[in-house]
Amino acid sequence: MRVLLSTYGGRGDVEPLVALAVRLRESGAEVRVSAPPDWAERFARFDLELTPLGASVRDLLHAKTAPSVADVPRMAAELMADQFAKLPAVAQGCDTVVATGLFPVAASVQSVAEKLGARYVYAAYCPVFLPSPQRRPMPAPGKPLPADVTDPGELDAISIRNYNEVFGEALNANRASLGLPPVDNARDQVFTDHPWVAADPVLAPADPGLTQPGAWTLPDERPLPAALEAFLDQGTPPVYVGFGSMRAPADIARIAVDAIRAQGRRAVFGGGWAGLAPIEEWDGCFAVDEVNQQALFRRVAVAVHHGGAGTTTAAAAAGVPQVVVPQMADQPYFAARVAELGIGVAHDGATPTTESLSAALERALTADTRTRAAAVAPTIRTDGATVTARLLVEGHGHES
Repeated sequence: MRVLLSTYGGRGDVEPLVALAVRLRESGAEVRVSAPPDWAERFARFDLELTPLGASVRDLLHAKTAPSVADVPRMAAELMADQFAKLPAVAQGCDTVVATGLFPVAASVQSVAEKLGARYVYAAYCPVFLPSPQRRPMPAPGKPLPADVTDPGELDAISIRNYNEVFGEALNANRASLGLPPVDNARDQVFTDHPWVAADPVLAPADPGLTQPGAWTLPDERPLPAALEAFLDQGTPPVYVGFGSMRAPADIARIAVDAIRAQGRRAVFGGGWAGLAPIEEWDGCFAVDEVNQQALFRRVAVAVHHGGAGTTTAAAAAGVPQVVVPQMADQPYFAARVAELGIGVAHDGATPTTESLSAALERALTADTRTRAAAVAPTIRTDGATVTARLLVEGHGHES
């Protein structure tokens, strides 16, 4: 069995594919991966075959001028053109293709699978991206939904129209290049009528009837750096602050230091792509870049982060209280779920102040939050990638 796994995005989009690829290989499958060039070293660490597609995501996210909503149709068309040109050769001979990540890339993968007659599975890392009668649709880029419309059927029709307006022209032009017929519902063509939800059922429950095997994770056995171990041993558990691949909120280093000091705590800064680090010398702070989050989160008092699916899942599984400062996409959803479960605090807004972050930390540091986080931790599944690999090998999933 040959499987192509495809995504385009930051660390949170790529790391689950690493886990699934490893488990598929253990199941005897031949695995290929297409992802941005930023992650070649990460896949190479597991001896996985990566075909880099698209421009650097890091350069895109951290350019001096962030992309605007007006840029989305052009950028989507460029992504699709690159994917349509290169994916057919990458996917040749594959029985199954699995798509995650940005919509224009998933749209390209679906069309290539259709052309090659391969089985196609779309997997979302968060249910909020998927159409559902139980909640308002996630707006297409630059296409907010009318606030006065509440009927699920009307909202769904608007959502389909908006996806067509943003992505339909480029998608159908590229489909024509492969000799495929045009589609009149780009959204549902890509998501299919039975998408999978690769998220933990406790943190992010899917609609009834959908396949939800759990989040795709691997156990991380790497030791923490000796200097970090020494720092952790020197005092009370610190507060972790990190924003992964995201742009960090404005002035967050100073704000976090002041807020953490106000709570009488030390700090660990996770550098990430933003290069997050304290802006002043303070012996109560330790800066680290690439690190075993699973091990580190078990040693800290609170994890302050952006609310990405992977980081939220790792913190929940570690039993550490969280303060989620959501920046975009599914992050407000995970912030709300953390608050609803009682395992942490959802910060109100993407740009904290010293006062707002200090207040959030104070609530996260309470005994009730610690107790609840510890109680939820054992319920977080760790076998999602294994279950997904088994389902794929056994032939479950949408047929293109």
